[in-house]
Amino acid sequence: MWAASPAFRRQLVLLRSLLPQSPPPSSPPSSVVGRRFAPLSSPSGTSGSLRAAHAMAAATVYEADAEAVVRRITPPLDRARHNGQAVIGGCREYTGAPYFAATSALKVGADLSHVFCTKDAATVIKSYSPELIVHPILEESYSVKDDERASVSSKILTEVAKWMERFDCIVIGPGLGRDSFLLDCVSNIMKHARQANIPTVVDGDGLFLITNNLGLVEGNPLAILTPNVYEYKRLVQKVLNCDVSEETASEQLTALCQKIGGVTIMRKGKADVICDGKTVTQASTFGSPRRCGGQGDILSGSIYILGTALHRVK
Repeated sequence: MWAASPAFRRQLVLLRSLLPQSPPPSSPPSSVVGRRFAPLSSPSGTSGSLRAAHAMAAATVYEADAEAVVRRITPPLDRARHNGQAVIGGCREYTGAPYFAATSALKVGADLSHVFCTKDAATVIKSYSPELIVHPILEESYSVKDDERASVSSKILTEVAKWMERFDCIVIGPGLGRDSFLLDCVSNIMKHARQANIPTVVDGDGLFLITNNLGLVEGNPLAILTPNVYEYKRLVQKVLNCDVSEETASEQLTALCQKIGGVTIMRKGKADVICDGKTVTQASTFGSPRRCGGQGDILSGSIYILGTALHRVK
């Protein structure tokens, strides 16, 4: 029933258009989970009826394959388990990034997804979705007097801290911006989350923050960094005091993780590479060359929820 739904068929059409390679002819349908398929075609001179039969056969094999993949990676529902996640980010200029990060967590299994943002961004983010719990508590420099900064910063931390026990993870950075006072407040939130042993994913302007203050993640095995090409370059230059080397990419990534101490880094690029300082893993499937803003936010919002789900499947 599910495989016959219009939404599922549309997903299959998209998958087929992105997967150009064909499996070996001898491979049975049951063994092609995760393989790439070529666009449907047939030899010249083949009759129309044979071409139609060929297309139908290939489509049937791939539909079964797609459903098998989905079933294989989907963890069983657990009535006793609940997932909560918070995104720390969102300011006047950037409202889409925290929305993408928070919504992606919901799509992959989180029960509740919170966004802690500035007051200017809150109404906009609320209007995107009724599913998100939006807290308009962060402040930027322009809205805080110099003699009030200490009290406002303490108030922000207190407000976030009272929710912290509900979170399995916090995501720092999507749409955060680079306001100095806002970054100071987020630094305090990161320190509190670390003391509470809450896993932290750092992306976007959160990476700008930790590049200039490595102590926020140094020696923290619960920290995951997701830099893009430019963010990774700044990290390498800051920590290793050298330029990025593609010839020794794996060794350099390992050295970076070890130098920071205990963190996991997912280096986004032509091929995504993940390292925890001991093991380096490269994604076997390339991403689409048609990249756009927001894809990294979707990754940062979903990476921890997917990770815990996979651990439960094993």
